[in-house]
Amino acid sequence: MSILGSIMKKENVDKFEKLKVQLDSLHQEMSMLAKKSPNDAVNTFKIKLINVTIASCNEFFGVQYRPFADFNIFSVDELPTNSDITFIISQYIECAEKFRSDNIRQQGGYWLWNITDSKEEVRTGLPKKLSK
Repeated sequence: MSILGSIMKKENVDKFEKLKVQLDSLHQEMSMLAKKSPNDAVNTFKIKLINVTIASCNEFFGVQYRPFADFNIFSVDELPTNSDITFIISQYIECAEKFRSDNIRQQGGYWLWNITDSKEEVRTGLPKKLSK
């Protein structure tokens, strides 16, 4: 159930922010493992948790914002390596930023989400492409 084609609602902002935090946390943890042992396989427990987040991102972002149209989740039968996981998660993080950038605006010196079902102004950060 992609939000594309629908209205950007406050609940979508909340869901996005949760997914983004999960992606960032997974990336941080997996990057540490990838630096130590890039070619080691990730255990099934971690793969299942990572897959839950990726599946949620796929549903939320829809085809337009998914990094790879033919990638759904990692196989638990062919365990990916730490570097594989880090690579894929970093792609999802970049696509999440593209989604965020496409759904925010600057107003009164602040960056705000374009929410259509509420008059509440939800702040966010400067788009990554402008922060450098």
